[in-house]
Amino acid sequence: MTAEPTARLRAICLALPEATEKEAWGDPTFRVRDKIFAMEKRGDGRISLWCKAPPGSQEILVGAAPERFFVPPYVGRKGWIGLRLDDDPDWDEVAEVVKRSYRLIAPKRLARSVE
Repeated sequence: MTAEPTARLRAICLALPEATEKEAWGDPTFRVRDKIFAMEKRGDGRISLWCKAPPGSQEILVGAAPERFFVPPYVGRKGWIGLRLDDDPDWDEVAEVVKRSYRLIAPKRLARSVE
């Protein structure tokens, strides 16, 4: 497995205001004020991004593109989504998903600073 998806995801996440990286559960997590807005996961044999999504988005995304999106364990019941990163993802789409999650988690002032 290549580290490239991790490096690209890291660059997207850490470009956001006050974003930090902290390892948890053996994987990198990306946080704002110590609240997780994105996680890279590898435990199930695929490389994926897990992040928060607005209410209703999980059903729409997974329903429309189940080859790319999935309901992750543990946090899926809270509306989080999984997005595969090991299958040549659209990195603009990955960046939008990450930014949306960041805006949902970050304090209002920081969230407003991200387009």
